[in-house]
Amino acid sequence: MSENLHVVVAGSSGFLGTHLLRTLQRRGHTTTSLVRRPTSEPGESTWDPYAGVYDRGVIASADVVINLAGSPLIGNVHSKQWAHDLRESRVTTTRVLAEAIAGAGDTSPAFLAGNGISFYGDHGGEPLPETADSRGDALLTSVTRDWQDAAQPAVEAGARVCILRTAPVMDARHAPLQWLKPLFKGGLGGKLGSGEQHMPMISLRDWVGAVAHLAESDTAHGPMNLCCATTPTNAEFTTSLGRALRRPTFATVPAVLLDKAAGAMAPELLGSVNAVPQALIDSGFEHADRDVVAVVAAGLAERDPA
Repeated sequence: MSENLHVVVAGSSGFLGTHLLRTLQRRGHTTTSLVRRPTSEPGESTWDPYAGVYDRGVIASADVVINLAGSPLIGNVHSKQWAHDLRESRVTTTRVLAEAIAGAGDTSPAFLAGNGISFYGDHGGEPLPETADSRGDALLTSVTRDWQDAAQPAVEAGARVCILRTAPVMDARHAPLQWLKPLFKGGLGGKLGSGEQHMPMISLRDWVGAVAHLAESDTAHGPMNLCCATTPTNAEFTTSLGRALRRPTFATVPAVLLDKAAGAMAPELLGSVNAVPQALIDSGFEHADRDVVAVVAAGLAERDPA
C-alpha cells in the first residue's frame, strides 16, 4: 500500500475519531471526514446513512474507510430507545459503508469496521484470542454480533476488512476513566462485585496507533482485539488506579446492586472477558502500554498519541 493514503473516516468528531484523524494526518495521509451536515469544507463530505446517501466518488477514491460512527454508549440504560439507537446506529452505518465498498468493484478500499470487545460475552478466566466464540445474550454482545455481520458485504466483495473489537480506552479526558478518577480521588473507589472478572482496556496512544497500523497494513484482516497485551481483573485495575492516585480502595460495589442499577450494562461490569490481542500482535503491532499499570499511568497523564 502507498505511503500516502486517502482515508475516509465516519465518526471522526468524537474523542477517539479526533485523535485518530490528527495522527493519520501527521503520518502523511489525506483524510476525508463523513459528516451529517451540509458542507463544502475541504476534507469533509456529507452523508446520511439512514437515507443511504453518500458520495460514491469519495468512497471509490479511498484507500481505507474507517467507521467509528454510532450513538453514545453512555445513556439511560433502562431505556428501550437508547438500546434501539445503540444497535441501529452501528449496524446501519457499517452496512451502508460495507455496501458502498462492495460497489466500488476492483478498486474496493480496505474497511476498518468499528466494533466492541463485548463480542465475546462472559467466558470467565479463559483467554480469548480473536478466534474465540461469542456467548450469551447480553445487550452489547448481541449488538456487536449484528455490528460485525453488517460488514459482510465488504468481506464477500473481497475487500480487506478488519473488525476493530475495541476495549474501553482509558484516558482521564474520556469515559470511563474520566468518571472514575474523581471517584477514586475521593476515596470512594473499589472493586465491582468479586473483582475477579477480567476487564479489557487499552491506552489512547495504543488504540490510535493500532488503528493507524491496521490502516497502513497490506495484509492485516479479520477481527482484531484492541486491548492491552495482558488483560487485568477488575481488582487489579482497582488496585492500580488507587495506587496511582495514592488513595485507598477498600470499597466494594455489591454485584446485586450493580445488577439492578446498571440494567442492560450490568453484564459489561460483572462479566469476564480475558481478551488477548493475538491477531493484532501477529500483524506486527507493538504496544506502548502492555499492562494495567502502564495503561493507567498513560491515561492519568492524558498521554496523546505520538
